[in-house]
Amino acid sequence: MADSHNSTQTRRQFIRTGSAIAAGMAIAPNIGCTTNNVTSLMKRPFGKIGFDVTTIGLGGQASIQWTPYDVDPVQIILKAFDKGVNYFDTSNLYGPSQLNFGNAFKELSLIPGLAGYKEKLRKSIFLTSKTHLRWAKGGDEREGVGNRTNGTSGSSTIDDLRRTLSQIYGDGNGNFPKGAYLDMVLIHNLKTIAEVDVLYTGYDNPDSKNEQVGALAALLDYRDGTNKTGLNPKEEKLINHIGFSGHYSASVMMEMIRRDEKNIIDAMLVAINANDKLNFNMQHNVIPVAMAKNMGIIGMKTFADGAMYTKEANWSREPKHVVRTVGNNKLPSRPLVEYSLSTPGLSTAIIGIGQISNDHSKCQLTQNISSAQIKPNGLSEVERQEIEKLALNAKEGMTNYFQVHEGGLTEVTDAAVMKTDNSSVKLSWNTAYAGKNAIKKYEIFRDNEEIGKIDHTPQLVNKPFTFIDKTSGDKKCEYKIITVDTEDHRVETPIFIA
Repeated sequence: MADSHNSTQTRRQFIRTGSAIAAGMAIAPNIGCTTNNVTSLMKRPFGKIGFDVTTIGLGGQASIQWTPYDVDPVQIILKAFDKGVNYFDTSNLYGPSQLNFGNAFKELSLIPGLAGYKEKLRKSIFLTSKTHLRWAKGGDEREGVGNRTNGTSGSSTIDDLRRTLSQIYGDGNGNFPKGAYLDMVLIHNLKTIAEVDVLYTGYDNPDSKNEQVGALAALLDYRDGTNKTGLNPKEEKLINHIGFSGHYSASVMMEMIRRDEKNIIDAMLVAINANDKLNFNMQHNVIPVAMAKNMGIIGMKTFADGAMYTKEANWSREPKHVVRTVGNNKLPSRPLVEYSLSTPGLSTAIIGIGQISNDHSKCQLTQNISSAQIKPNGLSEVERQEIEKLALNAKEGMTNYFQVHEGGLTEVTDAAVMKTDNSSVKLSWNTAYAGKNAIKKYEIFRDNEEIGKIDHTPQLVNKPFTFIDKTSGDKKCEYKIITVDTEDHRVETPIFIA
């Protein structure tokens, strides 16, 4: 959601300010205004995609979706271009957002086929849209699976793809010019395992004879210009990359990545802010898995959809929910931006803009850009912890209404113990889930004696961790597996007998 801050202070002065706030000390209004001195935006590699993205991307919500009467959303997009932002985000679910991008693209000469088309400029940016349609063909009703779009027609993933291209590049009525494309389509707002099941339908065996096809197999055809699913008869190549987004359940998102044994998912959009650890967190669970697969990782919800400031902690639905001010005297927004962007693995963070202004102190875009000029390791862990304390000033930290609240270190999942043919004992398990600290290792005990340990690594496919006990003999033994985090907190499984 839109909000930012501005500051002439150094980073460590910000951290000290946060500590003072946490101790109940007052600070002056407008603390943290920056000057407009950013001339060249920082960029980071975008995973395996082979493109360097600016550390700040322009989100397609806020005033670009819920436009107040006195705001021109096209000018927000044009100003972001002018400032050097090169990552742009929109969605089929964002009302007029895609049409606003289309109007901005016309002014920038980014429409193929029109006079003066600037192909080089188009290649210099990364344009992403999203679909909430899980089925590409057929389908059935499954619990937790929603096929939603803002379109008045179309009921499949590919209908949404064509709708996006028509709204951004074409007439908005289904037509778009040759040469139009998206850099990426994200399967949006993943929340349940039932949705994952649908999305992977046909993934292993794409065939035009299949009565049901999930989004992934169909999007792959439109990425590669193939027609394995029978849904791309002209063998069009309309997208370059496929990804997904989520802000609810880290465990569901981890499962989405693990099932992708063909490595067709190139990026993930994920909620990450300074109140993340108060919930079932993303930074120690799904983000390390995406990092290990070299996916591009985009952060969102830096300001909790405005809930860090004046908006209630619930979904935005109309212009009055858009935050248009810049920071406040309890919670400057620079440290919040820096927190998101110093989370290991992040390439960029998309931030919606409610207000731009020629007055740099009031321009959210200018201030967000300034705040985003931070290296990946730009904050120490101690500094990140101080910002977490600072963020408690926003609704006592209860801002992330969009995220599973139950968190904390867990035992391993799907643990099993079995005798092998040679009388050894094989223990297997799937990943545990981290709480406020990352998982360090798994300890294996037999009859209350430690017999081994395995370092925790992100689980990249649905292949369990295993440990073989070759010395148990023929007697029955009691086994347990203990999850240990980096602060030596421990959670053990129930006892297994083998």
